[in-house]
Amino acid sequence: MSTPYPFTAIVGQDDLRLGLLLNAVSPAVGGVLVRGEKGTAKSTAVRALAALVPEVPVVPGCRFSCDPVSPDPACPDGPHAEAAGVSRPARTVELPVGASEDRLVGALDIERALSEGVKAFEPGLLADAHRGILYVDEVNLLHDHLVDLLLDAAAMGASYVEREGVSVRHAARFLLVGTMNPEEGELRPQLLDRFGLTVEVAASRDTDERVEVVRRRLAYDDDPEGFAGRWAGEEEALRERIAAARALLPRVVLGDGVLRQIAATCAAFEVDGMRADIVMARTATALAAWAGREVVTADDVRQAALLALPHRRRRNPFDAPGLDEDKLDQTLDEAGPQADDDDDRPDPDPDGGGNDDGGGGGGGVPPQADGDRAQPQDEGDSGGDTPSQAPGDSPDAPGRSTGAEQQPVASAEPFRTKTLSVPGLGEGAAGRRSRARTEHGRTTGARRPQGSLTKLHLAATVQAAAPHQRARGRSGRGLVVRRDDLRQATREGREGNLVLFVVDASGSMAARQRMSAVKGAVLSLLLDAYQRRDKVGLVTFRGKDAEVVLPPTSSVDAAASRLESLPTGGRTPLAAGLLKAHDVLRVERLRDPSRRPLLVVVTDGRATGGPEPVALAGRAGRLHRSEGTASVVVDCESGYVRLGLAGDLARELGGTAVTLHELRADSIAGLVKDVTAAGRAA
Repeated sequence: MSTPYPFTAIVGQDDLRLGLLLNAVSPAVGGVLVRGEKGTAKSTAVRALAALVPEVPVVPGCRFSCDPVSPDPACPDGPHAEAAGVSRPARTVELPVGASEDRLVGALDIERALSEGVKAFEPGLLADAHRGILYVDEVNLLHDHLVDLLLDAAAMGASYVEREGVSVRHAARFLLVGTMNPEEGELRPQLLDRFGLTVEVAASRDTDERVEVVRRRLAYDDDPEGFAGRWAGEEEALRERIAAARALLPRVVLGDGVLRQIAATCAAFEVDGMRADIVMARTATALAAWAGREVVTADDVRQAALLALPHRRRRNPFDAPGLDEDKLDQTLDEAGPQADDDDDRPDPDPDGGGNDDGGGGGGGVPPQADGDRAQPQDEGDSGGDTPSQAPGDSPDAPGRSTGAEQQPVASAEPFRTKTLSVPGLGEGAAGRRSRARTEHGRTTGARRPQGSLTKLHLAATVQAAAPHQRARGRSGRGLVVRRDDLRQATREGREGNLVLFVVDASGSMAARQRMSAVKGAVLSLLLDAYQRRDKVGLVTFRGKDAEVVLPPTSSVDAAASRLESLPTGGRTPLAAGLLKAHDVLRVERLRDPSRRPLLVVVTDGRATGGPEPVALAGRAGRLHRSEGTASVVVDCESGYVRLGLAGDLARELGGTAVTLHELRADSIAGLVKDVTAAGRAA
């Protein structure tokens, strides 16, 4: 086993180290989510923490790490007789993003269960992580079915494995630690709330600090054992401090005054549920114990808020996590006098214990300014093919001259959209958009297993084994089942797709209210893509060419950010936009052939610039249709004179056209559109 990088040798990253140490002091805090760019020691710090966590006593020979003082009465290896326990280091178990369900929760030997009635169970990673640390690198990329299992285990403190009436249960209480790069997509809200704390990390911009990081890393790579030996003293001192804080923790008093501050803070930031209050209380108590104090102070509450609330105050997927520290200080001040009146204990050390790690200077993100979105220009500004219109004027009247580029306008409020799905039955990554063959969902049939059996189809298995019972010499009540008889259940669920937006940013779209409505529609579709676990990409076209503003990614909020800063103006090279989209989809088919694309073209259907722009756009559309790309055209045409060009483009693409009004889920045009089928019907 390789020598881990010493925790105390990590340079900087104070918030990261504090969040991990608080969980080592009090596992009840509930784990930590580490968000940050790549190459910021996220994984290094988590793996180094294992050497600092105190050893745990276990029942000898128990595969499920039962506590000898109070063993699990339902342990599959039990019941355990009274015996002296043995101590071993706390485990750090890593859950790979691509792990199977059986690897996570364990697997039953279905053949023995059917033929012998024996619960032969092979424990999974949840059993290994019991009373230890479960670490998920790139947790935001974890498949939904694994997220569901993690949520169940975290909520119940146990893992259940059930297969066709045969079930096994074992305890699964662990410290959940996850790392992620926000550029690759966000977490589901349910899993996000399960992390007690969150910290943001970034590479230092201080030259001396960066030099020290490189120096230490090179020294470690040259001689891991020698480097670790040089930090052994600091590691032992930190280990002793954690043990002392754990011993002090039960004596720390959380007074009514600071408890009122905690409740007032959670109410002021409008966090959902009561978990935030509980996590803040536990974190503040752990901070006091870490600082060697028996009384929780207002500084502890402030630091706890900066660690426990940023990821809980998000109101929609595109809100950046963070906390307005001015509002936090105001809330604590308002609740402070009441706290002082209620707390009859002696005043704590005004310096808060004098420890930098427990101070109130970290753990947060700068507050989000209300003016992040670009504001519309004055109505008198002009630009693009269509100058600003007076009320009642048609923004689509032909013959407008091309003007200067306009600055970005703010998007209209998003709305709930209809479900746009890809027809047919896919086999892509699990999601919530289009029909697909998946590991989870309703059972639609049976087949011979390819590899290990994961979902037994009991009726098909019995049917396959029944004709051979006499030849196999069956004499008892049990069914004689062989490997060839086993049948895998085929299931149908939903998959996530690649939704590629092709947005017209030309002058014909530049009217203020019109472009604002267009951005609002695309933002609504992005929200829908986030909820359905899609990948998204963004192509825009204006002037003389098209541009890939955002290559396909799981980070839907990155697409929303690029959309907000999108300027408009110039001619309408529609064909260039469609051809650029074709190039993007061609590359993505090579990278991930199982993920089916959905092309969403947002335009009024006009094409200008170059020779025969309309005919060229039609040929580009037929190119997509020849490759079977599902498509929908969001018709942005408005005004009294409507040319129906978007409908013509939809027919060339083999898809369908919907207006901005019809895109709303509450419109009377229907609830679900199968984009290709509807296009063919047209």
